[in-house]
Amino acid sequence: MTDRPAPAIQTFATGTDWADACATRLTDTLGQALSETGKATFAGSGGSTPSPIYARMAEAGLDWSRIAVTLIDERYVPETSPDSNAALLKRTLLTGPAAAATFLPLYHAEVTVDRAAARAAQALAPHGRLDAVLLGMGEDGHICSMFPYSPTLKTLLSPTLKPTVLGVPQGRDGLAPSLERLSINLPYLIQARRVVLALTGTAKRAVFEREMQGDPATQPIAALIAADVPLDVLWTEKA
Repeated sequence: MTDRPAPAIQTFATGTDWADACATRLTDTLGQALSETGKATFAGSGGSTPSPIYARMAEAGLDWSRIAVTLIDERYVPETSPDSNAALLKRTLLTGPAAAATFLPLYHAEVTVDRAAARAAQALAPHGRLDAVLLGMGEDGHICSMFPYSPTLKTLLSPTLKPTVLGVPQGRDGLAPSLERLSINLPYLIQARRVVLALTGTAKRAVFEREMQGDPATQPIAALIAADVPLDVLWTEKA
């Protein structure tokens, strides 16, 4: 843990410039990993925000056959569900040349979400560190599936555990998440080569600026900064 200052927010005038910059940072980092180790691992987020970034990444001249692709989090649903992040990734990133990448899903059809998380952790472990990571952030300040008031939040944000995948229970009394989820933990982000946090809109910028001043034990953005995660924050008003 360090007292490193919060990263500067890199601002882009247009959504096109923003998506180009996010994609370039991620693919450059994957290319660096390929040149140094012969392999690379990318972890992406779900939701609508990353789709234009994935479209640009898919066009990158990388040897995708040596790249593993996974998710930072996933809803506990099969790919046939409209809520599946895996399905989104396959539609937007794993197309054309990028279809040659090895996809490592977090969802597995197990009896419980915790058993599915254990299987996902076991599958990811041989790939070592994540090289490039694309994060989004909710307006409640959550990243991955690290939700405020979740009983798994403290464990997910613990910087001293080994990198792993954990099950996240459904929120109660209207709290998020609405479905059980699976999530990588903070140590995966600490060990990454580069983490890009892609933000859009004035509301989320305000949330980020507030949350980065918070408690690293309970606020994920503050935890990223306190743990010295190699973080690039890229923002545009409207993507």
